[in-house]
Amino acid sequence: MRKRRLGNAKLEVSALGLGCMGFSQSYGPAPDKPEAIAFIRGAVERGVTFFDTAQSYWPEYIKHMTEGSLKRLRIEAIDFYYQHRVDPDVPIEDVAGAVKDLIQDGKVKHFGLSEAAAQTIRRAHAVQSVTTVQSEYSLWFRRPEEDVLPTLEELGIGFVPFSPLGKGFLTGKIGPDSAFASSDIRNAIPRFTPEARRVNLALVDLLGEIAQRKNATRAQKSPWLPESLERLTYR
Repeated sequence: MRKRRLGNAKLEVSALGLGCMGFSQSYGPAPDKPEAIAFIRGAVERGVTFFDTAQSYWPEYIKHMTEGSLKRLRIEAIDFYYQHRVDPDVPIEDVAGAVKDLIQDGKVKHFGLSEAAAQTIRRAHAVQSVTTVQSEYSLWFRRPEEDVLPTLEELGIGFVPFSPLGKGFLTGKIGPDSAFASSDIRNAIPRFTPEARRVNLALVDLLGEIAQRKNATRAQKSPWLPESLERLTYR
């Protein structure tokens, strides 16, 4: 498994990461616990060292949640703490300050943000160095290129793209008539309406042609990253 350093930090992780949200929510019925455990162990055996197991999208009780994570994971320090979504009711300086305290106490090693705007990143970084920002990014969703990626490159912050396969759409396994479980978040995403899927299949078809020429699958070719992102993630 290839390794990557995140930004200017000394945090090295596997090139492929595993987001564990699907084991509990958002993409239809969750797998049974033994199946989820077997999947995670299989990823470890294949060299994956980058797992996102955050207690995401909850109220801003950072220090309390950290203590809970340390206890459940049976570790002394969390390698990397994300703020999963910026809370508009809490100044980002307060968030960065709370994580800074945890880092000084030896309970957290690195600080990250999820889907934060460029100015928010700058404000947080001024209080506590941000190691990495996580945002959705794929051939189907390229908004971070507008101002987030240039900001990260300027500040020496790494970037972790999530949903590089377009929440499954870029694999070619989802068509206009595909149905999702009632609990699947894709039911509420405009890009996943039958009409949008029908129009966007042109991209999936083109990706398939490129993958075929390279003797690869769509999933292997769709996380293609531009040079600017290569510089951020391969430092």
